[in-house]
Amino acid sequence: MVTTVEAGMGEWAAVDWEGLVTAALLGTERRRAGAAGGSPEGLLDAAAVHTVRRRAGLRPAAARALPERAAVDPRPELPAAARRRLGRLLAGRTGAYTSGRGALPDLAELLPQWLAAANGHGYRAPAAVLPALLDAAKARTDLRPAALALVGVRGLWLARLNPDWRFALRGGAGGTELPDITDADAVAGLWEEGLFAERVALLSAMRARDPAGARELLLTTWSRERAEDRLMFLDSLRAGLSDGDEPFLEAALVDRSRNVRATAAELLSCLPASALAGRMAERALACVGPEGVRAPLECDEGMRRDGVVERPPAGRGERSWWLSQLVEAAPLGCWPERFGGRGPEEIVALPMADGWAEDVHAAWCRAAVRQRDPEWSRALLGSPVASPAAGPGTASLAERAKLLETLPGAERAEWVAAFVRAHGLSEAFQLLGVCGVPWAAPLGRAVVDALDLARDVGSYPWSFSGVMGLAERCLDPGEAARLESLALPSAPPPDAPADTPSDTAVGTPGGSGGAPSAGGAAGASAPVAGVDATRVLRTAGGAEAYWDEAFQRLAATLRIRAEMLAELVP
Repeated sequence: MVTTVEAGMGEWAAVDWEGLVTAALLGTERRRAGAAGGSPEGLLDAAAVHTVRRRAGLRPAAARALPERAAVDPRPELPAAARRRLGRLLAGRTGAYTSGRGALPDLAELLPQWLAAANGHGYRAPAAVLPALLDAAKARTDLRPAALALVGVRGLWLARLNPDWRFALRGGAGGTELPDITDADAVAGLWEEGLFAERVALLSAMRARDPAGARELLLTTWSRERAEDRLMFLDSLRAGLSDGDEPFLEAALVDRSRNVRATAAELLSCLPASALAGRMAERALACVGPEGVRAPLECDEGMRRDGVVERPPAGRGERSWWLSQLVEAAPLGCWPERFGGRGPEEIVALPMADGWAEDVHAAWCRAAVRQRDPEWSRALLGSPVASPAAGPGTASLAERAKLLETLPGAERAEWVAAFVRAHGLSEAFQLLGVCGVPWAAPLGRAVVDALDLARDVGSYPWSFSGVMGLAERCLDPGEAARLESLALPSAPPPDAPADTPSDTAVGTPGGSGGAPSAGGAAGASAPVAGVDATRVLRTAGGAEAYWDEAFQRLAATLRIRAEMLAELVP
């Protein structure tokens, strides 16, 4: 057989492998083997013969040493039902819940919640699913912390053997066990010689148990670290930040890296008793008071050293930019005395001339978030039933969501529930996202009521797709029965009208014909001229059937969540 192939090689038989590759790249018309030329077929035959010869001539390499065994993971294994559930979640299979067209729950969105619950019980992942978990974590960065916690030391050991899973080594200790932090020699050895991921993990572990010791360890090599590494190490000081960190952070204000300087200034501003916070308070109090606002005329060297960025972003005035940074970094406790003993709520309600209120209020919002001050957050949020545009602090829903995160969980849920009842769901998506899971009963009832009202006024469920997705993950599973009662048996929904609005993110409520929002249709169910207006609106445009389908899917998802959480109970 080889002889027959060699006979068809022609002039290409005398060309070596590199020559064949060059000819194939350039084309046989440009690169001939000899005066008589050579055919493309002959080149391929020659390449085939060379390939066989090269492979046959390979000598077996010496066997590599087997890798060390993975460390023992002492955590208990998952219960059998939970193991099967994890396999279905990773494969995206829905199981038995297939009622109604399009009513299949999205299991990919339940995986983060399952992982969090499994880690909460202290389980370890079965060995058979470690590759699938690492693949899922590679594809979705939001899964990585929980997935890596579940795979544990065995998963990290496995990640060292596959280049596709190297991301796991950047977020953990590289598959090795960290030394006992009381063993000074072992800690020093790993800090001096370990991989970057191991050093980050070591510093984080020490910071959690011995903040001062972690800071002293960092000081031993600080001057030799790369700028990007200094920034990550500095960021680890957020955990357990205290006045004891001030000298180190104050020294970092003159670091050669701009990002390191900015991070040090931000951390110092979180310490109300720090010297930087005092300097910023002095500057801010000179600019803002009951007599009015006087923005700084320049950004001097002291301001720059304390983290004030001199050049504003596009479209922002310099003085406004500098003023905002000063107010944001000043301790909130300095303002009551400046305003004659008034509290945060009274201060925020005071009028400000010359149009400075928006800049000052926005800076106070950022300060309340940075300093985790619930009293100022309440004052800046105002009443949930008031119009967002008329709120005392900010109309930005993104900023309101950050302010809400500083409040206790129950208070946060009550505030958002009142907001939903007053304004509907069209503006509540970002606020719902910061509430604890599962949603507290008042918030869950408010969301379901608002969805039912949206159906009554003729809106389509995809106008609330963002909220519906959150509800699948966050509603208390106990709401399933109520949702099933709302989903009346109906015929398959007709095709949607061509002009029906479809918003796959959050959207604004309202179906075809500009139906009103759920928040502005409080009287939509009143009888009109002897006709049940609610029934007319609910059947208009075929929206009713789509809502039945949406409620069936939501109820099915809640039941799956209830089952999967019960399966994790030991």
